[in-house]
Amino acid sequence: MKFLADMGISPRVVEELRQKGHEAVHLLDENLYRMTDGDILEKARREKRVLLTHDLDFGELLAASGGSLPSVIIFRLKDMRALNITRHLFSIINQQSEALDKGAILSVTEQKVRIRTLPI
Repeated sequence: MKFLADMGISPRVVEELRQKGHEAVHLLDENLYRMTDGDILEKARREKRVLLTHDLDFGELLAASGGSLPSVIIFRLKDMRALNITRHLFSIINQQSEALDKGAILSVTEQKVRIRTLPI
């Protein structure tokens, strides 16, 4: 699976994804830390990547666009350290890969993962 990590996601999460065989990039890897949210979403769509973020704006932008891709995982965790994010992320990859392939917005908290199938 291919991933794009937004600025609020630790580069260590990307490293863990790569170690597990996923193709993952961080905006910092490509010096794109000033990219607008709309451009980030378009980059993820064009490159067929799942966007990893904590920014709620991406879900709103995607819903407003009526698009069915890219999938977005929005982490709403109290503990946003890389170790905690990767723990949740690998669980999601194992359980929700089909939804991510088809197009979905996943909102992740400590208690649950809410899935909204795209388009909305």
